[in-house]
Amino acid sequence: MNIGAYFKRIKYKGPGVPTAETLRKLHRAHNLTVPFENLDIHLGRPIVLDEEQLFDKIVRQKRGGFCYELNGSFASLLRAVGFNVTMLSARVFLDGKMGREFDHMVLLVLLKKRWFADVGFGALFIEPLWFDDKSEQVQRNIAYRIRRYGRDKWKLLERKAGSPWNAVYQFDLIPRKLHDFDKMCLWHQTSPKSWHTQNRICTRATPEGRITLSGMKLVIRRYDRRSERVLSTKKEYAEALKTDFGIKILKDEWGQA
Repeated sequence: MNIGAYFKRIKYKGPGVPTAETLRKLHRAHNLTVPFENLDIHLGRPIVLDEEQLFDKIVRQKRGGFCYELNGSFASLLRAVGFNVTMLSARVFLDGKMGREFDHMVLLVLLKKRWFADVGFGALFIEPLWFDDKSEQVQRNIAYRIRRYGRDKWKLLERKAGSPWNAVYQFDLIPRKLHDFDKMCLWHQTSPKSWHTQNRICTRATPEGRITLSGMKLVIRRYDRRSERVLSTKKEYAEALKTDFGIKILKDEWGQA
């Protein structure tokens, strides 16, 4: 792990020491610079959960990725800095239905307090949550809470923008390894039932809100304002990827997308 190269990729200039403040700043920097994107699935490129390959894609190629890639790579960075990090399996709620085991990866970081990190969901909290805080934790006018769910080993992340509370995902506290997510990573890449094979997305948090390229629609949220436009050509799409996300797609690759 080349910590310096990773820090440069996410434009982080603070100290590399395992403190809560460092964690907060690294989590925020990652969200602001590395997009959540599933372009490789639509380009026919296999996604392999290997730490070196993830580093090459995210840091050297300046790409993004989906949950296993982003949280897997972020976990490697945190460990290299000196953090105690545990990967956890989560099951995402989509249209009222709960996904499968290993549907999503989240991170538990142990300091004097336990912190909950997730830079791989697409649009969620921009800074880590205090895991054992039973009250609401508000970020960007959205409230989050982690509570017990059913049996003691299960936890539930909920969020609320206005009302009511909505379940995001359920998870347990069983430590996992990166390769434990291999099967579901392949399923998300290949199954016609996967959200990722049905939708092409690239999204990144900004200091003022979020910018998202969903299909051919470019949506920009800045504070309470929202604007969108539909891109009409492959050239416009490629330019948006390069300008707004720093991603370069070659012409022959774009022909497959």
